[in-house]
Amino acid sequence: MEKWTKITQSPDETQKLAEKLGTLVQPGDVITLEGDLGAGKTSFTKGLAKGLGVKRVVNSPTFTIIKEYKGRLPLYHMDVYRMEDEMEDLGLEEYFYGEGVSVIEWPSMIKSQLPEDRLIISLFHLGETSRKIMIASKGNRSLELSKELQS
Repeated sequence: MEKWTKITQSPDETQKLAEKLGTLVQPGDVITLEGDLGAGKTSFTKGLAKGLGVKRVVNSPTFTIIKEYKGRLPLYHMDVYRMEDEMEDLGLEEYFYGEGVSVIEWPSMIKSQLPEDRLIISLFHLGETSRKIMIASKGNRSLELSKELQS
């Protein structure tokens, strides 16, 4: 697993990093977002969606669990925080191995269902608007994606 860190000073800067990632992703890519409430997970997803060419407003799927957006590739935005049971069958494999990109907030809730190859993004508060973003790759495809994002 390879890791690197990026410090951003504003939500706009965080979204720009995610927007770049949105231009690099391919069908079947899985990105997990970890971090405290308000750390910027949904903000990051908004930037990613912009990079994918999504025109709709992106907001947290807290109560619906999964929201789908159309862009260059479908974006599957998941917030699994409220799942009752980790083994609840939501057909996640169809999303993970489908035609789109999956972004999962609170991935620890479904650890056993996550694909092995995934990009793990952790966001931490440094100040009111600054964030520490740790990016770790787990698998060959996510390593390639991480290197492209870092360059």
